[in-house]
Amino acid sequence: MPLELRPNCECCDVDLPPDAEAFICSFECTWCASCAASLSMRCLNCGGELVRRPIRPPEKLRSAPPSSRRVTRALPCPGPR
Repeated sequence: MPLELRPNCECCDVDLPPDAEAFICSFECTWCASCAASLSMRCLNCGGELVRRPIRPPEKLRSAPPSSRRVTRALPCPGPR
């Protein structure tokens, strides 16, 4: 099963297209580079390490499209954005 490739940052809700620099934890919580840095590369949800989300090759997006489900935190994220 391919990665979900969520379309937004869970903190600031900025759009993260499939080729954007994004960071994920092992549960695929998704953060933009700015928010990931402000979180010291630790997931606010599970405490796990944030790593760069791989970029899916464009020719694979048709058979394995990114998710359209937006996920945002109920509580605000700490730190500047």
